[in-house]
Amino acid sequence: MKQLSPIRQMILIAALVLLWGVSFPINKMMLQYTPPLLFAGMRTLTGAIFLVMFLLPKRQHIQWKRHKHVYIISSLLNVVLFFGLQTYGLKIMSSGLFSVLVYLQPVLVALFAWIWLGEQMSVVKAIGLGFGILGVAAISTRGEAGHMSGLGVILGIGTSVSWALGTVYVKKVSSVVHFMWLAAMQCMVGGIILILAGLWVEPWSAIQWSPVYWAGMGYSGILGVAGSWILYFTLVRSGEASVVTSYTFLVPIVSVLAGMLFLHESFTLYLWLGLIFIGISIGMVNLKPKSSRTRPAEGKVLNKFD
Repeated sequence: MKQLSPIRQMILIAALVLLWGVSFPINKMMLQYTPPLLFAGMRTLTGAIFLVMFLLPKRQHIQWKRHKHVYIISSLLNVVLFFGLQTYGLKIMSSGLFSVLVYLQPVLVALFAWIWLGEQMSVVKAIGLGFGILGVAAISTRGEAGHMSGLGVILGIGTSVSWALGTVYVKKVSSVVHFMWLAAMQCMVGGIILILAGLWVEPWSAIQWSPVYWAGMGYSGILGVAGSWILYFTLVRSGEASVVTSYTFLVPIVSVLAGMLFLHESFTLYLWLGLIFIGISIGMVNLKPKSSRTRPAEGKVLNKFD
């Protein structure tokens, strides 16, 4: 794929960070109109439908019989657990605080990749992981006045762990599947599972089919799920995956600011201290040694499917 210009690259990264950051307060606001599991399933399935429409010209790369186990495992980690835990967590915690916990994911990816993929764990990365732990400790101690929840912290960390495991799994199988079809199929399978689970434990009649609901569902499904995946994989295909990862620490900051603006959420010194520690952590974990910066990009899997 043609290399992105620096200006276009930064525009796409800024758009991606904005989509991810604003999604947290919008999704929290939507929980006033719909039960959590049904909302998680419907927005994911909506995103899957738009992704499938985008990818139809390359439908020959689905290969369901050959790769169905990959799609199912990825959907359980990246959709069912990730979106399911995330939606319940947003119900009981502020969007800003919860997003900080979720975006420990790049730190956990570095740890899991070291354990299971044999990737290098440098001293800088190890120190970065330490800053991440300090950040979570600061937030968990007194993250936000009047809104602290032990269960919410568990759900936030669980969301981050499931996403990190899903990311490492996808990286491990990326040489045998079409990356964007994997995104579409995991959303399709996971969305259906979440909707069925929601129908089992939540009343369909509890959904308030108001204009606000439809607007929130449209943003969350089309932009928050489908749009962000398209932006993400456009950057990945151009060889900018490490750059995208290094910028994700901005997402919690955007989410905190959006929560303050739209939901009137408060914040304390401990929350900002946690944000600073986690920002340093993610930056250090994603810092590439000079020797690896000049190395050719590995695993450009998507090229074999073009």
